[in-house]
Amino acid sequence: MKLITTLACVLTVAGCAQRDRPTEATDIDNGPPKVYAVSYPLAYFAERIAGASVTVAFPAPSDVDPAFWSPDAETVANYQQADLILLNGAGYAQWIRRATLSQSRLVDTTALLADRLIPVDDAVTHSHGPGGDHSHQGTAFTTWLDMNIALGQARAVFDSLVQLRPEDEADFRDRLNEMEKELVELDERLNVVAERIGDRPLLFSHPVYQYLLRGYGLNGHSVHWEPQENPDKEQWRELSDILRTHPAAWMIWEDKPLADTVTQLETLEIRSIVFRPCGNRPMEHDFISVMLDNVIALEQAFPASQSGSESNGNFARAAGKSRVPVEN
Repeated sequence: MKLITTLACVLTVAGCAQRDRPTEATDIDNGPPKVYAVSYPLAYFAERIAGASVTVAFPAPSDVDPAFWSPDAETVANYQQADLILLNGAGYAQWIRRATLSQSRLVDTTALLADRLIPVDDAVTHSHGPGGDHSHQGTAFTTWLDMNIALGQARAVFDSLVQLRPEDEADFRDRLNEMEKELVELDERLNVVAERIGDRPLLFSHPVYQYLLRGYGLNGHSVHWEPQENPDKEQWRELSDILRTHPAAWMIWEDKPLADTVTQLETLEIRSIVFRPCGNRPMEHDFISVMLDNVIALEQAFPASQSGSESNGNFARAAGKSRVPVEN
């Protein structure tokens, strides 16, 4: 009987010790919540607002456009295990529609901005990078290029993070307020330089600037040119046709174009500006820094001494013409 009693006590103590010892799953559950984003701007907003309170992941490779990227099964599984998934909306990251994800964890950051989304009806199928052929048909998705919409998306990220970590709301709000000031300053500077540009015709190397065009009243026409590729003869012919009714003196690029392309454009009195959309994580700096570089590039191209009513290169040939509608 003593032996049985002693054994029972040992088993009881062992059982209590086993229950008190956290399992590996419990250790994981006690870690910071995991937040996955489908675009870099959303990941940046979450990182700025949450700090170390959450773990933010944006797994898209650096050499693809996240808007058209399709993750592998392992990456989809990581999204499925996330506590929160930040979506851009506007048709961005279409793989979301095919994946099985918990609806309660999905946050569409443009859900309250639906009336400000821009439909695209005349998109052309093309390809660039390893993603293969795709079209921009449907809805324009680089919403964050209008700083007012970017601010709305940042606030949506804040709201979702507060629901995830209500105890950190005060810290989150302080960080949001700091970032809001930066976004408002960018918006103000873009409005000022847009006033200088006025109705001058602009070319855009890719149809991803719709929100920039509308948000700041720019007069733009988009083509489908890749910075890393020399345009072929047909593309140059198409540009010649465009210039007859849209005599632009500037082309705005997603990234630094090839030197040969820049030189040939200069023979047409067209200069180049780089304005990076920043849908993917930049090699250097961060979202705010890239947007600031973009604004500075425009400010340098259109200094305060100029105004939209002054002649400048090909713009002189457009005198008296009505404003050309934005084309996607």
